[in-house]
Order: sequence, then structure tokens, then C-alpha cells
Amino acid sequence: MELRELSVPDAYEVTTVQHGDDRGVFVEWFKEQPFEQAVGHRLDLRQANISVSAKGSVRGIHFADVPPSQAKYVTCPSGALLDVVVDIRVGSPTFGQWDSVLLDEKDRRAVYVSEGLGHVFMALTEGAVISYLCSAGYAPAREHGVHPLDPAIGIDWPADIAPLLSPKDEAAPTLAQAKDARLLPSYDECQAFYRSLHS
Repeated sequence: MELRELSVPDAYEVTTVQHGDDRGVFVEWFKEQPFEQAVGHRLDLRQANISVSAKGSVRGIHFADVPPSQAKYVTCPSGALLDVVVDIRVGSPTFGQWDSVLLDEKDRRAVYVSEGLGHVFMALTEGAVISYLCSAGYAPAREHGVHPLDPAIGIDWPADIAPLLSPKDEAAPTLAQAKDARLLPSYDECQAFYRSLHS
């Protein structure tokens, strides 16, 4: 298993190890030692989720208050999706920038999203499955969103797939509106929180 930091700092693409034979494939989609070496701390697993999405479904851009926020380690065991990380940390050198990884049942990559970053994906196939390992449980009072089609962020969604949003995500503020409303985490707060995890 190898981890590569994305252009959004503190987010990683994970290339997994696959073992295949006539019976099928066995995938090591998470291993503690290479994860801890790359990220600098252990993944404190508090909740695991699976969602199944119709083609075109867009879920996000979601984030939670820091601390403790919610780090996510995600993969797509069936189908395909475009997984996107957005730097929403006010004061970050890469604020407003995004990076993406194709997650699918062929390459079986994963993505790690640190606390304080925004996360969103689009299902590229019908019935795409995404599996999340989360560092904190879902807490509605701490959860927020930014509109995934905000032109100021400019995520390059596939042009041939119509995005399907939930009413909640459709009503989410733009990045600028979320910043003005003081909903976004600060870069300094996030860095301090990361340091606390390293210790």
C-alpha cells in the first residue's frame, strides 16, 4: 500500500495491494503502518459507513467543525466515482483549491481526507458503492456543507453526466458565503489539531 499526498495538503491518494487468482481478488484497502508513516498518526476509527448512489449523484461538499471534525478514509468497492477533496481551511495557502481521484472497482484506490477539509464525490456508474472509515461519529449539529457546483471552486465534473443533488446540498452556501458566515475551519486550527494527533 502506498500513499501519495494530493495537491490539497493533508489529503492522500492510497494505492492498494490486490491479490488475484481464479477465485477473484483480495484487497488490502487499509494498513495501519504505511498509513501512520505517511500521515503521522493513527486512524482513530469511530464509525464506518456505506452508501449506494445512482449515477450522477453528488454527495457533498461536506465538512464538520474542528475539533474534532471527521477524517474520512474512503474507497469504492463496486462501480466508479470521482472523489474530490476541497481545501476549505481559511488561511490555507491552497484555500479554495481541489484535487480528485477516480475510485473504482478496477484499481481499488482509496482517499484519505484529513479533518477540516471538504469532501464530495459524484457517482459515475449506476449503484456506485462508497465505503467510509470515519474518525468521529456523525453529529448533525457540527456538520456543514458548501455547494458542490460553486463556480468559484470550479470542480471539473464530467460534462456528460447530469449532477443529482439532495435538497440539503442544493441549498448549501457557496464557499464565499460559508466563509462570510464563519462556518469554515481555519487553517491554523486544523494544523494545531493535526499536531495534537501526532503526539
